[in-house]
Amino acid sequence: MAEYEPKIITFLCNWCSYGAADLAGVSRFQYPPNMRIIRVPCSGRITPKMILYSLKNGFDGVWVSGCHPGDCHYISGNYYARRKFILLKNMIEFMGIEKNRLHFSWISSAEGVKFAQVANEVIKQVKILGPSKYFDKHTGGAYVR
Repeated sequence: MAEYEPKIITFLCNWCSYGAADLAGVSRFQYPPNMRIIRVPCSGRITPKMILYSLKNGFDGVWVSGCHPGDCHYISGNYYARRKFILLKNMIEFMGIEKNRLHFSWISSAEGVKFAQVANEVIKQVKILGPSKYFDKHTGGAYVR
């Protein structure tokens, strides 16, 4: 039987975190290929609905990464993101979903090493939790408990 490998959806800011992912790849820093990367203009554009939709439709974890606070190319997008993420993390814990299925980070485009380290840590933490058991992937995402 094959070892469980989690599926992680990763939303990366176009200006910083996506650049870090590119740098990590070009520099050949090692991290598992479990991630599906979606490039977004700003981490502030990610809505709680997008994150919950990802969990509902088969992803075992979600990672959102953007510019460091104060360095956003859209001035305050990452401040809005930070507020949303804090509230969402509390909400999913209240719903009974493990809070370690949801990860947030701030990585600049020059931090390829940090990107690889955080990617490995996210995958490790989600792998410990095992497959998501709160949404049934075979019934189109119906909530089961």
